[in-house]
Amino acid sequence: MATVRAVDGDELGAFEVMHTARAMRWLKPDPVPPELIRQILEAAVAAPNGGNRQAWGFIVVTDPAIKAAVQQYYAKAFEAASQMYTSSPPPPGMTGAQYARQHKGVEHLTEHFHEAPVWIVACIDHGGRPNASTGASVYPAVQNILLAARALGLGATLTTRHTMYAAEVDAIFALPELVTALAIVPIGYPDRGFSRVRRGPIDDVVYQDRWGQPYGGRAPTG
Repeated sequence: MATVRAVDGDELGAFEVMHTARAMRWLKPDPVPPELIRQILEAAVAAPNGGNRQAWGFIVVTDPAIKAAVQQYYAKAFEAASQMYTSSPPPPGMTGAQYARQHKGVEHLTEHFHEAPVWIVACIDHGGRPNASTGASVYPAVQNILLAARALGLGATLTTRHTMYAAEVDAIFALPELVTALAIVPIGYPDRGFSRVRRGPIDDVVYQDRWGQPYGGRAPTG
């Protein structure tokens, strides 16, 4: 299996990258070398997209004033998101204590969002016809951004909360009329260690042929 070498010298297999690309909400302010960001962007544009139209666009944001302006809307949207943590049970694969720590991380990211050294803003030209499939041509690129960052030993997380104020945030980024920002990925050196992501068992969410019919695949042995 192909491996990638992280900045700390460790070689990671593709599946190890996927299973340890946890959301990193605690990031150091240390600058990230531009060559690493370019490597991440090259991974982004290798992603599949509808009809290979490549209707995406990416903004690398390092300007403190722009980040501070967007953070104001990001923080305003936090109140509604915060209620989810206080009123919802832990998601599958997490204990109540783990969910509380996740909430603490979300609060930290909200307060320090603008301090992340680099943002990659993933945008899409929807041609004036946004629909349910619009994100299908940009979110695979976002996933490649997250995986590439992990492979390089960098922390990153997918954020979409800014879309609650899409018009205001798109204006800050000076986006054309038919282009919108679907995701902002803050990137930096992690201030916490990498670990495996926490998810529920696949048998709870995977079915065979029809919804609700038990999946017949067996877990690997040995």
